[in-house]
Amino acid sequence: MKTLALKIDVDTWRGTREGVPQLVEILKRHQAGATFLFSLGPDHTGRAIKRVFRPGFLSKVSRTSVVEHYGIRTLLYGTLLPGPDIGRREAALLRSVRDDGFEVGIHCWDHIKWQDYVAGKDAAWTRAEMQKAVARFTEVFGTPPRTHGAAGWQMNEAAYALQKEFGLDYASDGRGDCPFQPVDAQGHDLGVPQLPSTLPTLDELIGLDGWTADNVHEHLLALTAAPSEHGHVYTLHAELEGMKLLATFDRLLAGWKAQGYKLVSTAEQFAALDPATLPRCRVLMGEIPGRSGTLALQGAAISA
Repeated sequence: MKTLALKIDVDTWRGTREGVPQLVEILKRHQAGATFLFSLGPDHTGRAIKRVFRPGFLSKVSRTSVVEHYGIRTLLYGTLLPGPDIGRREAALLRSVRDDGFEVGIHCWDHIKWQDYVAGKDAAWTRAEMQKAVARFTEVFGTPPRTHGAAGWQMNEAAYALQKEFGLDYASDGRGDCPFQPVDAQGHDLGVPQLPSTLPTLDELIGLDGWTADNVHEHLLALTAAPSEHGHVYTLHAELEGMKLLATFDRLLAGWKAQGYKLVSTAEQFAALDPATLPRCRVLMGEIPGRSGTLALQGAAISA
């Protein structure tokens, strides 16, 4: 059976309240599994304004209509408006996603803080941020988290090590082409196995090469026409596929089912793997087309 795992990043309070319920509904209609990764602390989306100085950021904003997808109010949280505490306000909604049969995990505590700073922070800073997310997840769901997907695909070496310490089974923190075991510079195993996102995201594609919300699904379906040996992982966002791009996502789900894929959570895809046989790879920071800045990328496999 060909599998394609759906990994859903939930970045904002609005995405939690509006995007998540619509995604649950459409996934159930298509009988698709998925993993929802929640931002569990304050929504400080407005503080992302500093990214205007990052190379490539303004061109991405102009292509993907940030105001339309996120809303003016969300873009003021953490600056002119206080950032609402997502996990505290929406605990019942988060539990309802789990109760509907979907895997749930940690995206982050504070999305903007993690995405913008973790790559340059030390182990103490990283532990404090992850501990807050783990504690809130456990408070909301009554059980400790089993998976993590980093905000903005931003990580540091301490974060990988802490995932094992916090008892996670696996994570999906970067981009790559197959599941792997991350290793440190000395070749020692680091953290837990990784299931990287293998496909580009809608915000990386729309506005380039003639792709629009109406036809971008054709490009993604062309990429998945040939099955991957270990299955594909597609990252979507509650603020995009769960809202303005819901019809695009509907076409993707129908197309993947027509291609013969079973749509699953990342947990189901991980359960089919033998961790002992995974390639051992370093994680490198690099760029990918359509996205500004650097992010965690799967490096070449190293010999045992």
